[in-house]
Amino acid sequence: MDERKTARVGGRDGKALTVGYIRAGHGEPLVLIHGVGMNAAVWQPQIERLADEFDVIAVDMLGHGASSLPPDPASLSDFAAPILALLDHLGIERANLIGHSMGALVAQELALTAPERVNRLISLNAVFRRSPEQAKAVLARAEGAAPAQDPDALAATLSRWFGNPVPLPLVESAALAGRALREVDPEGYLRTYRLFARADGAHGERLCELAMPALFMTGQHDPNSTPAMSAAMARLAPQGRCVIISGERHMMTMTAPDRVTAEIKAFLRDKASAAPRPLTPSTEGHEPLDYRRALGTFLTGVTIVTTIDDSGTPRGFTANSFTSVSLDPPLVLVCIGRQATTYPVFTTAKSFAINVLAEHQKPISSVFASKVADKFADVDWRPGVTGSPLIEAAVAAFDCDMEQRIEAGDHMILIGRVRGFTHTSAQPLGYCRGGYVSLGLSQEALADTSADMVVGAILEDDGRVLFFKTDSGDYVLPSGRGLGSASDPQSLHGRLAARGIDAELGFLFAVWDEAGPAPRAHVYYRGTLNGAPRQGHLIPLDDIATLPIVERPVRAMLARYVREREQDTFGIYAGSAIAGQVRRLVEPTSS
Repeated sequence: MDERKTARVGGRDGKALTVGYIRAGHGEPLVLIHGVGMNAAVWQPQIERLADEFDVIAVDMLGHGASSLPPDPASLSDFAAPILALLDHLGIERANLIGHSMGALVAQELALTAPERVNRLISLNAVFRRSPEQAKAVLARAEGAAPAQDPDALAATLSRWFGNPVPLPLVESAALAGRALREVDPEGYLRTYRLFARADGAHGERLCELAMPALFMTGQHDPNSTPAMSAAMARLAPQGRCVIISGERHMMTMTAPDRVTAEIKAFLRDKASAAPRPLTPSTEGHEPLDYRRALGTFLTGVTIVTTIDDSGTPRGFTANSFTSVSLDPPLVLVCIGRQATTYPVFTTAKSFAINVLAEHQKPISSVFASKVADKFADVDWRPGVTGSPLIEAAVAAFDCDMEQRIEAGDHMILIGRVRGFTHTSAQPLGYCRGGYVSLGLSQEALADTSADMVVGAILEDDGRVLFFKTDSGDYVLPSGRGLGSASDPQSLHGRLAARGIDAELGFLFAVWDEAGPAPRAHVYYRGTLNGAPRQGHLIPLDDIATLPIVERPVRAMLARYVREREQDTFGIYAGSAIAGQVRRLVEPTSS
């Protein structure tokens, strides 16, 4: 633990105040401001990780640790002024500010009132424009007793921060937070909390005045400092950026110090301006109907583009104008029409997400293409790393910072820098000539075909393919008589279910007819495994060529799979067991 220090500084009314602090490290000054009920020592995980690059000053807020009591009633400026005076006392002209919860409000106040003293601002788990329900709950807590005086209040606070019961990996962090809450001066706590309970809108009209790059970061599961709040603040700040730490709650600085501090370092190291780029002047014109029909012949996927508006409300629209722009850096683009009801929202958005829909999500596409007031009412989603909504069960999702906007005719091109992405092997939803289309041979249709048809799958997990070993020592792929269902023990689905194998079938890969006394068709899909199988053997791609596989067509099919897997360019084989043709789904491009 670094040595605690105190300084006597002047308050707002000229009265001397004591400010406690911890100082460690060297480099560019970095001030850390804790939340209600804590003290400078709770920043120890960050001090240890930042002191090699920064001159870290962790401050005790008024009413906490070794610092004097705040006035009653207090204002945010009452808390900000002593920190500014401490910087004067230490001879520090400019510093970076990091505040957590109530400390984030204090840091914002300091950045707005003395912008010439602040290089960069980081608000962790900050509150902003609480809902009526949230406001009612926090005001009720402000009228109660301090946790140091009320065991029930202490237990309720720790439950909000860490969960109830506290997960085993978080027990130590919860114990440290509980100790701080028991040690804080009850009067200092209550004076501070009463301000915290009513200050969530203090900067609502002023964040647009922030003159420095600002990062707003919170935990995915923080119920009171929600991802929507951080996304809304980042949207209002001219150089704002939002980061959501997945799986974390309010005390993420303690429970996920490596992840939180890595984001802090990345933001502080990035000296490039985050200011929005100027827009290209727009042009006017109208698309002829025939031109629209011609464009409609291009087969596309269907996406939902989402963001959070400045009130914290999720917004989105349906789009099929989506494409990759660059791999390094990772850039993608999507277009939005000027007539879209969400157009004004996306002209000022700092981030957005592109969700590629699966075949079964056709109803979602229709809802977002409509003028329904609340398009998210029946849609399951979670915040991405930027705070933008990621739709559950989508084939893929690309979570982006806004890189550039370009006005082009009656649309605006939104270019995003990808911050995170997910993808599955589910069938994507296609769109062509004004209607939805299926991109592969319908598995539903196969389910009703003759049981004489062999349906199999090449199921992959991280570069390994699932095989079963026969009594004679040969290796075979999962297959069955027809696609069937889990209740049909002879079908592919039935045999997979009997072995406890959870798999997702994707695109069609090969179809061939087998001649002979009992001719039958063979159909094979590509697919992925969801988790490690309880039975079977996972064989690396490089080892498949040496496996004892009796059926020649299957050996040839697997050799093609390995080649096309390396090139990431798959086709569909159609023919007989002896000869046929591979039709490419995507032709390789030449440089």
